[in-house]
Amino acid sequence: MLLVEVEGSHTIQNTYDSLDVHLGQSYSVLVKADQPPLEYYIVASTRFTNTVLVATAILSYSNATGGPVGPIPAGPTVELDVSLNQARTIRWNLTASAARPNPQGSYRYGQINVTRSVLLANSAPVIGKKQRYAVNGVSFVPADTPLKLADHFNISGVFKLGSMPDNPKPGPEHLDTAVMDSNFHDFFEIIFQNNENSVVTWHIDGHSFWVVG
Repeated sequence: MLLVEVEGSHTIQNTYDSLDVHLGQSYSVLVKADQPPLEYYIVASTRFTNTVLVATAILSYSNATGGPVGPIPAGPTVELDVSLNQARTIRWNLTASAARPNPQGSYRYGQINVTRSVLLANSAPVIGKKQRYAVNGVSFVPADTPLKLADHFNISGVFKLGSMPDNPKPGPEHLDTAVMDSNFHDFFEIIFQNNENSVVTWHIDGHSFWVVG
């Protein structure tokens, strides 16, 4: 698989036999059909789970003369370093396409006008006698309709833009299908604030984020 795009951004084109796809990620790969005309396994399996779930598909040439080649590939399920080392090889291709608000290659923090500053403060409130976790006073509740579909088909009532505030607000913490709005090509400064007694992890999806402190 020749990886060409991650989260809509062009990447340095590396070839992989397998790819770790983390929660919410999307990859674009090119597969060259240059093998003998047979059938080949394509396997997706879970990583780092007690029970490994496996889904199998078969890539078949139209003039295939035989069944699938070899045994079903077994994915690495416990090698954490394999996953980390692979992630380090996925890098943004700064020479490819995409009009941006600043010159190519000039991503230097402090030299770009910050469009918006956002303070994300996590907390662990009890709401309705149940332990919850919240950001800026809002504890996320999944909607019955996937947000991407609601946005694409303009389905009202599923979520409201701006229901996730830019800063913590006074008042009781509450449940909501929180969505933060933004404008295309905005340059955000995001500050994470943790007043809890435990470490909190964040999943920041995509390749347009830089940690500066």
